Amino acid sequence: MLDELDLGIIQLLSRDGRMPFSEMAGQLGVTEKTVRARYNNLKENDMISVVGVVNPISLGLKIGAIIQLRVEHRHLQNVMEQISRCREVRYVTLTSGDYQLLIQVHVRHHEELTDFVKHKLGSIEEIAKVNLIVQLEVYKNTFSYM
Repeated sequence: MLDELDLGIIQLLSRDGRMPFSEMAGQLGVTEKTVRARYNNLKENDMISVVGVVNPISLGLKIGAIIQLRVEHRHLQNVMEQISRCREVRYVTLTSGDYQLLIQVHVRHHEELTDFVKHKLGSIEEIAKVNLIVQLEVYKNTFSYM
């Protein structure tokens, strides 16, 4: 179970993943040693990962899309594994409803998106249907859960 201190550390790190333990300790009213121990515990128990988050546009990946995939249940694992290996794919999730999988991709231009859908997804026979939703503008993209 996470207590108030753990939640405080997570909240501070979600705003600034490079915040020094000493600064977190000051804001949370505990010692730096306590923050360090709690941080290490959160990491060791896979409750947090602290990584640099890249803005895809800064890498030239200007086109984002959400793609829903209809796949027969018996083929889900195979399709998820194949899709996860694609460099364009940033996110894969199993969902309820008419489409069992939802993926998010980022590419440089529309032609690259077309190529991904036609050739990469098109080569996976177990995909019965594709619903492509191109992202026109992102209004919110956060990593804070509190």
